[in-house]
Amino acid sequence: MNLLQSDFALRAAPPRAARLMRLATYASVSVAATLITVKVGALYATGAAVILATLVDSILDGAASLLNLFAVRHSLQPADSEHRFGHGKAEALAGLGQAAFIGGSAVFLGFESLQRTLDPQPVVQSNIGIAVTVFALVLTIALVGLQRYVVRASGSVAVGADALHYASDIMLNLGVIAGLLLAGRFGLIFADPLIAMAIAGWIGYSAVQIFRTSYDQIMDRELPDEDRTKVHEIALAHKEVIAIHDVRSRLAGTTPFIQLHLEMQPDMTLHAAHLIADEVEARVKAAFPGAEVIIHQDPAGFEKHPAFHD
Repeated sequence: MNLLQSDFALRAAPPRAARLMRLATYASVSVAATLITVKVGALYATGAAVILATLVDSILDGAASLLNLFAVRHSLQPADSEHRFGHGKAEALAGLGQAAFIGGSAVFLGFESLQRTLDPQPVVQSNIGIAVTVFALVLTIALVGLQRYVVRASGSVAVGADALHYASDIMLNLGVIAGLLLAGRFGLIFADPLIAMAIAGWIGYSAVQIFRTSYDQIMDRELPDEDRTKVHEIALAHKEVIAIHDVRSRLAGTTPFIQLHLEMQPDMTLHAAHLIADEVEARVKAAFPGAEVIIHQDPAGFEKHPAFHD
């Protein structure tokens, strides 16, 4: 399963999911602030390009995490008279902002690494850099573990994007340790900028993934095929439902929106049809926690009637 997707069946109840999302954003900002402080000292002590790489990334992480914090807080506000569908797309907008931040850091780091390749500098005090990076690695792994749990429980696009780029930081920190060992211990000074360039490429790839997921949500991309199939199965499982059509879906933040038409016996009373639609709606909502479901009732075969096309 993609980190930016979530199985609806695993999601927590909306109030608990909201608390977890807030916790994840506070933890992300706290971790970023801690790592920026520590890495500034490490860069001053070592002068290594890979430390500069990870410091730049942490600064961008901090900015992106702050953006996430405000976006998640806004997205969790209930629907109002001016935003009838809620504020969930604030998460997708935050994801686009994160992609821009992270993509910018990848470009900056790529140019800086290229310059260091042309004019390599010796790495000093590599032990300090390694110790700081191991600390950053442990802290980042703990944060990503928390974020993955929150994504499974909430389906949050913003937290998922944050988790994706912090997951890339794990690779970054491993690369930093390798660069410091090769350059500081074995004198392979070209290893430092070359590994930093590889890290820049990985960060850029993560930015593209975050952008694609956020863009899909803003453009109201349909839910995955397996989820649409599940909607069909749930609706057709009701013994009074003959067929369904015009199934539409989209995701806004953590809220799925699902629309469909039920076809039932033409001679059925409106009251009976309404009760059946309510039953199907309840079953769909049980499978997709927090979903907004709209069901229209049609007499079977009505859409094929000539008058339907007038």
